[in-house]
Amino acid sequence: MKIAFVGKGGSGKTTLSSLFVRHLAASGAPVIAVDADINQHLGAALGLEEADAAALPALGEHLPLIKDYLRGSNPRIASAGTMIKTTPPGEGSRLLRVQEDNPVYDACARPVELDGGAVRLMVTGPFTDADLGVACYHSKTGAVELCLNHLVDGPDEYVVVDMTAGSDSFASGMFTRFDMTFLVAEPTRKGVSVHRQYKEYARDYGVELKVVGNKVQGQDDIDFLRAEVGDDLLVTVGHSDWVRAMEKGRPPRFDLLEQPQHEALRRLRSAADATYARRDWERYTRQMVHFHLKNAQSWGNERTGADLAAQVDPGFVLHEGVTAPA
Repeated sequence: MKIAFVGKGGSGKTTLSSLFVRHLAASGAPVIAVDADINQHLGAALGLEEADAAALPALGEHLPLIKDYLRGSNPRIASAGTMIKTTPPGEGSRLLRVQEDNPVYDACARPVELDGGAVRLMVTGPFTDADLGVACYHSKTGAVELCLNHLVDGPDEYVVVDMTAGSDSFASGMFTRFDMTFLVAEPTRKGVSVHRQYKEYARDYGVELKVVGNKVQGQDDIDFLRAEVGDDLLVTVGHSDWVRAMEKGRPPRFDLLEQPQHEALRRLRSAADATYARRDWERYTRQMVHFHLKNAQSWGNERTGADLAAQVDPGFVLHEGVTAPA
């Protein structure tokens, strides 16, 4: 299952995504955690020391390797250089599986040991001074989108992505790559205003969107969120001494997390798992192609000097049973 956490800066998005990753890992589920936020904090939230988190390999720095591997023997893609972030797979493309070993994971993923399990962590890399004036952060998250386009996952396998804050999450087609999107919102006017914006973006694409109310202090906060977001409100989360200790770099054992928080995480997992029965691989592939053609026309053809529409394999549908070359 592919799951995104989105929300405005400071909403607690990274904290909640890290708790969800810990919850999944504690159950023994295979998990790939991806930090696609411009502020790279997921590693620290998962317990890495600052130096170790800063030393994680950046997906954006391995784009040539990623493209070359995923291209495989696809005859519609002339070279890795003509691949862009939205390039869809086709006959001959290599695909990524959650539990396999492959050169992309070897180069870009690192194991993070958690009490109760371990996860693979991948990061886009931070936005640096060198990027100012010459690059867009979307080019860094493009590596995540390309991987998601080529990733096949099944039930009880999880890819959890901590997305960049604000409406930038919808700046490309990546927002359609997920089975479930959890919007973390505080019980404030600014917090719920993000929901209206996301809801509008998501409506036309069948995106599953649920709200996680965070920093909730009482029934009045719950009533406010319910009045503003309606049935999209899935769970609410209040103060946690465990989280406070984690933010200080001294997290207790995960099983000591407060029971209301454990229950909230169980409900998040149940909501995500329930989307499996509604998976529509044909729509998923169709949306992938839709955004690829938009990007090809608006900038991709000019940048690569190729007709990127020709990369689309009209007979190919990504699904769990599809096979790919070794």
